[in-house]
Amino acid sequence: MSPFVLWLALAADPAALVQVKRVYVDKLTPGEGSEQIRDLLLSALSGQGLFVLTENPDRADAFLRGGAEDRVFNETFDFREGIDGRAQLGTGTTGRNGNRRNAGVSVGEDESARQTERKHEAFAAIRLVNKDGDIIWSTLQQSAGTKFRNASVDLVRKVVDQLKQDMTAARKP
Repeated sequence: MSPFVLWLALAADPAALVQVKRVYVDKLTPGEGSEQIRDLLLSALSGQGLFVLTENPDRADAFLRGGAEDRVFNETFDFREGIDGRAQLGTGTTGRNGNRRNAGVSVGEDESARQTERKHEAFAAIRLVNKDGDIIWSTLQQSAGTKFRNASVDLVRKVVDQLKQDMTAARKP
């Protein structure tokens, strides 16, 4: 498992999870990109047919709540290596026929580099809560993206896949 991928899922009440028919996806706790992640979550859930999604919280059996963040940042690495050496030797006399000798050696090498990487990470802690406020299901997901998906899309896919997997397991007798 990649160090950038973290997941934790908890089906607190599998029987209650199976009984959920209509869900309201609440606004996620403010963070960079949380509105976008909510929209992606709505879109992904509507395509799964796990339950009916509603924009009216009064009609919902359960509420999908939590926090999410989508961060894009640069990470900079500085490298520096160097070798240096010097030597000097000299003699001299004064006068008309003076001898003069001189020698010198110098060695030096210096290498430095700066590397900047653009990083994209998304995090979410999502829970499904019934009307009484009891947590039915929760998950914690993280993504650094994949080759073909950005971090937010991959994160939402992981949340929905985990919910689908846990609902399937809860339906088994």
